[in-house]
Amino acid sequence: MPDTLPPSLLPFQVGPPVQVEALAARFRSRQARVAVIGLGYVGLPLTLALVEAGFQTLGVDADPARLAQLGAGRSPLRQIPAEAIRGALATGRLRFAAEGLAEADAVLVCVPTPLGPHREPDLSAVEAATCRIAATLRPGQLIVLESTSYPGTTRLVMRPILEETGLRCGQDFFLAHAPEREDPGNAQHPTASIPRVIGGTDPASLELALALYGAVVSRTVPVASADVAEAVKLTENTFRAVNIALMNELKLVFDAMGIDVWEVIEAARTKPFGYMPFFPGPGLGGHCIPIDPHYLAWQARAHGVATRFIDLASEINAAMPRHVLDRLAEALDRQQGRGFRGSRILVIGLGYKRNLEDLRHSPALQLMEMLESRGAEIRHLDPLVPVIPPLAEHPGLAGRHGITGAAESLAGFQAGLIVTDHDGVDYRALAATLPLLVDTRNVCARLGLAGPHIVRA
Repeated sequence: MPDTLPPSLLPFQVGPPVQVEALAARFRSRQARVAVIGLGYVGLPLTLALVEAGFQTLGVDADPARLAQLGAGRSPLRQIPAEAIRGALATGRLRFAAEGLAEADAVLVCVPTPLGPHREPDLSAVEAATCRIAATLRPGQLIVLESTSYPGTTRLVMRPILEETGLRCGQDFFLAHAPEREDPGNAQHPTASIPRVIGGTDPASLELALALYGAVVSRTVPVASADVAEAVKLTENTFRAVNIALMNELKLVFDAMGIDVWEVIEAARTKPFGYMPFFPGPGLGGHCIPIDPHYLAWQARAHGVATRFIDLASEINAAMPRHVLDRLAEALDRQQGRGFRGSRILVIGLGYKRNLEDLRHSPALQLMEMLESRGAEIRHLDPLVPVIPPLAEHPGLAGRHGITGAAESLAGFQAGLIVTDHDGVDYRALAATLPLLVDTRNVCARLGLAGPHIVRA
């Protein structure tokens, strides 16, 4: 059930009341048809949650190969088992196709919102999806943007495109924002268990979105507008980025004092109030934390407001790969009297997050390129990424094959660099075989591995 509607949204009956009431009833009874555009880390779990809730669901994606893969019951994402997709298909409530949006009572947009070359928002995928919806838009449809973007995107970017059809938002069709809150690989918080913040571009749109999501997730949280909902998501991820930056800075401060920042964090987290743990690392990765603060800063500049705190956090986080490189260089010189040129270095863990194969904005790839630019010979060890796929930001790394981690494959390396601490890696073997092991995730200490050749970074 939703929380109490904000006072600014009462009364909420707008547009043709019979149409709104009837559509809301169809959402609540799960008799409506729902389409999801974008079947990646956000859209695919949402699609499966809709099917599990009882909705007839259409999965739409711009990649024909992905549609064919899903239609055959195979999963493109390691954290979503193929059995889950086959089970959803077996219900008869799920199909994957490139067309069919006109049949849907609700269309949920889950497409990428990356940064452009000058760190400006790139909404091309959102605009393309909206144009695709507009091509078959009909009265009585609810459109919801889940993709993260700056406040005003749903209202000022999507709404005008949809209203070019001649249909009116809030009366003929309905438009809302419900920012995704997926945490890929986190089995403790499946999609249906995560409360969803929902803001409409008008009261009727909000009421319909609450009815739809209320039939799928454990709790809905209505807010005053789509702009507020967009701001909520940016706040959540900016909060994380800033606090990670604080821990990264404290790591440098405490290291200079001879204090173990990891021990400090573990002790501090025992306080039952007023503190929550964040952890330092080799740099930010993924599709949210490195991106979303820039969306907020970009929009703030458009309003003439400085974002000094956010900018400083971004600067600190962006500097962490170079700090790691400096620590590795210092350790190589001190232990072996050599620099990077001619050194064989093993990069361990490529995914941006533990136990994920997702390489988006992974600091491991940046570190590989930085090391190679200094003359090092680089190999990687990642059980989830045996071969690096083509990546627009790192074209020179595509097709690189990793090593298996067997003892014989570790011979000849001067150093190993732990960037991501996946399970399934034999860290004891690495510590026993490699002459130098630089650890950015504190995994060696967690396993009780120590020695002069193990260095934190």
